[in-house]
Amino acid sequence: MAPSATPVDYQHLFRSLPENLMLMAPDATIIDNTDGHEQVSLKKREEVIGRNMFDAFPSVDKNQGDIIFQSQEYVRQHRQPHTMPVIRYDLEVPAERGGGFEELYWQATHYPILNEQGELLYILQRTQDITEQYQAERRNQAMQRELAENQERTRFILESLPVLIWTATPDGQRDFFNQRWLSMTGKENDEVMGMRWLDSVHPADRPTVERVWQESVTQGVIYQVEYRLRRHDGQYRWVLVRATPRRNAAGDITMWVGCGTDIHDQKQLVEELLEANEQQSTLSDQAYQAYQLAQSQKEMFYNLFQQAPALICILTGPEHRFEFVNPRYQELFQERQLVGKTVEEALPEVIEQGFVGLLDNVYNTGETFYGNEISIMLDGPAGTAPRQLYLNFTYQLYYEHGAKAGISVFAYDVTALVQARKGLEKNQSSAADAS
Repeated sequence: MAPSATPVDYQHLFRSLPENLMLMAPDATIIDNTDGHEQVSLKKREEVIGRNMFDAFPSVDKNQGDIIFQSQEYVRQHRQPHTMPVIRYDLEVPAERGGGFEELYWQATHYPILNEQGELLYILQRTQDITEQYQAERRNQAMQRELAENQERTRFILESLPVLIWTATPDGQRDFFNQRWLSMTGKENDEVMGMRWLDSVHPADRPTVERVWQESVTQGVIYQVEYRLRRHDGQYRWVLVRATPRRNAAGDITMWVGCGTDIHDQKQLVEELLEANEQQSTLSDQAYQAYQLAQSQKEMFYNLFQQAPALICILTGPEHRFEFVNPRYQELFQERQLVGKTVEEALPEVIEQGFVGLLDNVYNTGETFYGNEISIMLDGPAGTAPRQLYLNFTYQLYYEHGAKAGISVFAYDVTALVQARKGLEKNQSSAADAS
């Protein structure tokens, strides 16, 4: 007689299944769970069996708990499986593991277990911890949004700058022109890509322009050339074009970035002077060089102001309208538009603090104002408290063509220094009182 088969321990088999499973009565009373579920739920089996699921695993967010309940209710009503959307359902961490709640995200399906009559006996919950994948996807989405925002910001800057901007591939094929270039030439994108942009260059200048560009690409050196560019109305305008290669860490060129400036009026002035009197040619060249030097100096001072460690801005007119602010000044007001607005429009909180009155006095009297450790209260972003800063600053009137033009502002943030000194004075005072 053959030996009888070894009886199967189905409870042991169920608990050993390689899934996060929990078996419940129709009313969500926990009957059993797998070892995997016990491990991820952070609670021992004897702590939860016989308890209602929502009592054993209370949800931090009631809305997420309602989603689970509705999924179970669907199974109770329709006797069919139901898969829930991804939810956040934090679990309580045992005290011996630090306590508190752990942020977790889950994908769960509820399955009906029916008897032969089709009556609901149990609800089987299959849960997958997708926290790592979910958070990775969120990080990826955040990165994609940031990338898209950066790309849009870069595109906006390129389209807004009042110069002709283009880019090219490492081998010299143009692959982008900003709207100002397209508007000036009256061309569409596909009409200027690659080397087709040369069609807008004056025929007499084209051979030189093409040769200089190819030499720059071949040698990997800065490209600079002056030539006549055909405008949308057929008129040729002199432009000064300069391009710089962008290199990666290995030193390889990854792209070219170029910009063009309309210098037609300056060139025309020089030509008119030369035509009027050949004897004035030397002076004309000097005048043109002086203009270029002035432009270079203007660019140099602009770069100095941009990189200076001080807070610098230029206010024009008696209404004190922001014409220029350097990055350090703008950092104080990250969420505000300054350039183009008056002080009262951009910084209304400083009116009652007397700063507009100081500006008016400097503009009207011409007397420079020197402020030392002056307190200023600035409104923070929405929902945040005002900030108190201490500044050393100078308001100085400047002139253009002999007339009042505006006020230059140079300031230094000495908040940390003042706070440190006040803290020291307070400690010294406390020590004196204690003695």
